[in-house]
Amino acid sequence: MERPIYLDYNATTPIAPEVLDAMLPFLREQFGNPSSSHAYGAAAHDAVVLARSQVAGLIGCQPDEIVFTGAGSEANNLAIKGVAFARRGQGDHLITSAVEHPAILNACRYLVERFGYRLTVLPVDGHGLVDPDDVARAIEPRTVLITIMHANNEVGTIQPTAEIAEVARQHGVPFHTDAAQSVGKIAARVDELGIDLLTIVGHKLYAPKGIGALYVRSGTVLDSLVHGAGHEGGRRAGTENVPYMVALGAACALAGDRLASGGVGRTQALADRLHALLQDGVPGLSLNGHPERRLPNTLNVSLPGQDGEELLARTPAIAASTGSACHAGRTEPSGVLLAMGIARERALGAVRLSLGYQTTASEIETAATALIQSVRVAAGRR
Repeated sequence: MERPIYLDYNATTPIAPEVLDAMLPFLREQFGNPSSSHAYGAAAHDAVVLARSQVAGLIGCQPDEIVFTGAGSEANNLAIKGVAFARRGQGDHLITSAVEHPAILNACRYLVERFGYRLTVLPVDGHGLVDPDDVARAIEPRTVLITIMHANNEVGTIQPTAEIAEVARQHGVPFHTDAAQSVGKIAARVDELGIDLLTIVGHKLYAPKGIGALYVRSGTVLDSLVHGAGHEGGRRAGTENVPYMVALGAACALAGDRLASGGVGRTQALADRLHALLQDGVPGLSLNGHPERRLPNTLNVSLPGQDGEELLARTPAIAASTGSACHAGRTEPSGVLLAMGIARERALGAVRLSLGYQTTASEIETAATALIQSVRVAAGRR
């Protein structure tokens, strides 16, 4: 049986061949502990040093500002709880947005429920954008952290991060951004964004699952959540996962090369082609997310009269997602789409189609044809 066309790259990416080649020696012969003083340890140590510099190079920071973590969720938790605990004497107020990943929202809610912090959840407009003026109005003397994602995982909307960062800087409040979906797809240079903390996720940019990183601007105070020896500059204890750190470094180097060579433009063209084909074949189709300030690989559309989950189930030729979650045995619309003010029926008809560097023009044509056919078959049954 032929495998379906993969259009769920925002969920996870395959490991790039170059990344696998880089990590394999450290799963075989180069198995040393980086803290060991002999030759095996030295090889592992040097590999971690190189990987840290490769990650730093992609986002434009110093290597010692990179903290390797076991996942993006851990990086987000370290940023939020680490800063909140470190600044406990200065305040107890957090600011985030209504369209954040659960790793952000639930970490904030944990601080509210267990430690009495207060949380302001900012609204977004119909495109999913946070208004920097809303951020400014929400800041108070006891605000200790602002955390707003760089780009949304469901609709791809890119936030006005630099403008929000300027507001945060004017008020002396640390600003964290979850850049899980943006790093490797668009430029995400920390000085241009103006942020203090930034989350990177390996499996979103062709590295394995189980590795992430947190950028921590020099001078940003952060409590450790995992205590032990002095790994990661004392910010995250645990013997280094050398093969996966090497993989993340290689993936970041590869992403930098692709961004420099214009790979984003090719992906954008394919996503635009897919959108045009679906618009032509499905009357009344609507785009969810910003028409321009959007990740180049992400297309979230609502198909009128359809249930997104059922539509994808009827279209085995493609592997994609809806962005909605199942609760108590029934499909609920995406919380992100509802936060954008999208009506429930339209939200239930949404599908998220996310492309990768491996996506081809012929796959886009085939996927569009398959989806359009599924819509027409369903319409004929009604």
